[in-house]
Amino acid sequence: MPRTALTLDAPGGLCSATLHTPEGTGPWPGVVMYVDAGGVRDTFHAMADHLAGLGFTVLLPDVYYRAGGFEPFDMNTVFTDPEERARLGALMQGLTADMIVADGAVYAATLLDRPEVTGPSVGTTGYCMGGRASLMVAGALGGTIGAAASFHGGNLAKADDPDSPHHRAAGIEATVYVAGATEDASFGPEQFTLLDDALTRAGVRHIVETYPAAHGFAVPDNPTHDAEAEARHWAALVDLYRAALV
Repeated sequence: MPRTALTLDAPGGLCSATLHTPEGTGPWPGVVMYVDAGGVRDTFHAMADHLAGLGFTVLLPDVYYRAGGFEPFDMNTVFTDPEERARLGALMQGLTADMIVADGAVYAATLLDRPEVTGPSVGTTGYCMGGRASLMVAGALGGTIGAAASFHGGNLAKADDPDSPHHRAAGIEATVYVAGATEDASFGPEQFTLLDDALTRAGVRHIVETYPAAHGFAVPDNPTHDAEAEARHWAALVDLYRAALV
């Protein structure tokens, strides 16, 4: 799929990103793809290419741009190597909720300003910490986000966390799709129920469901990758966007 390198004027400085588009002439619906904790790497470029091939213009931003760039993580060893795990933790902790929302506004505006993008709103999708970011941005940006997805996202509904996405449910105008994993301590049954109830009370069109897989199922370079669950996630994502984005 065609790729275009971009440099965005973001709240914390210059943010590198890639724009992935289908073959042919557009425009197409736009989507922001939020990476997991491992950051932008070859696997996510391939995932953005795949989503572009399904008919969408995809923006893949470097969410860690404030750190001045970083060496990609090896997802097979990052959680067992103490130094790498500490480096990952520092990057994650340095990305606050306010930063995520401010950056999300720039990512969405970038897409809406592109000639390759159609429609008055964009979609978001995210994985692991990116699933949380996807829902946070939907809750903060209202009608700018027409569809928001989260796959094996963690900490989506924690009552004692003021930044928990479920607290922003009233601000969501998007159609929401959330797929958790049966083997995932970061999004267990209690959070599932709390999130589903919050979205229902807010009148948000949504599906919250659980795949019979482990956390990380949709990302091919994760040790817990599940091919069947990954295929299911692509089908659900396309159904969401085709129904909610124009």
